[in-house]
Amino acid sequence: MVKSAIFDAHCHIIEPGFPLIENQGFLPEFYSIDDYRAEAEPLGVTGSAVVSGSFQGTDQSYQLAALKRLGDSYVGVTQLPPDVTDQEILQLDSAGIRAIRFNLKRGGSVDPASLERTAQRVHGLAGWHVELYADVLDLADHLTMLRNLPQISIDHLGLSEEGLPTLLRLVEAGARVKATGFGRIAGDIVRMIGAIVTTRTEALVFGTDLPSTRTRRFRRGDMDLLADTVGEKHREAVFYRNAASLYRLPEA
Repeated sequence: MVKSAIFDAHCHIIEPGFPLIENQGFLPEFYSIDDYRAEAEPLGVTGSAVVSGSFQGTDQSYQLAALKRLGDSYVGVTQLPPDVTDQEILQLDSAGIRAIRFNLKRGGSVDPASLERTAQRVHGLAGWHVELYADVLDLADHLTMLRNLPQISIDHLGLSEEGLPTLLRLVEAGARVKATGFGRIAGDIVRMIGAIVTTRTEALVFGTDLPSTRTRRFRRGDMDLLADTVGEKHREAVFYRNAASLYRLPEA
């Protein structure tokens, strides 16, 4: 059971009236701010990272509208077009965007040079980190480059237990890992969580992944599983403090 404040490091807002792009034959159902609050607030969630999905492309309008309505304890993780200007990045930062996402699972293979160049650019301009939605098995060939980036975060425990050795090498170098999307993961979730916390407690952050597009919906039991696995000593860090540091919340 989690009794402290909770930061949700991974959710999606899909409001009507904003552009959506069919991705691999998929379009999500709408999931409004009110829908999210109705599910998240009873869990004790006091803030979250609103993450751009593959179906939202590089549209910023929904993010800016959502963050303006949600308030200071909410931040954004966005996707950017190649021609984005420095001024646009700084404006997004002022609006609450705190990271750039590369959706390699849904969007194609790694372009190491482009990823590295973009990661260094946004960190230098605005202090943003990079978030990767990828099977860590596909990242093994790029381990040296990824370990040298200023800060990265890996979605959904890296998706596969088979890739755990690669994931742990990234964790050793400072990567954060989201304990999210348990329905997406191939492997022993308890073992994966335990290995990450043992390697570096500061690495693990909790997220609901609401509304859990393409997979089963988040369940309260996922939080209990995570809390029991990390133990009382690490619960506050995993459910709040680690994410507050990662996303540079005002009170962090």
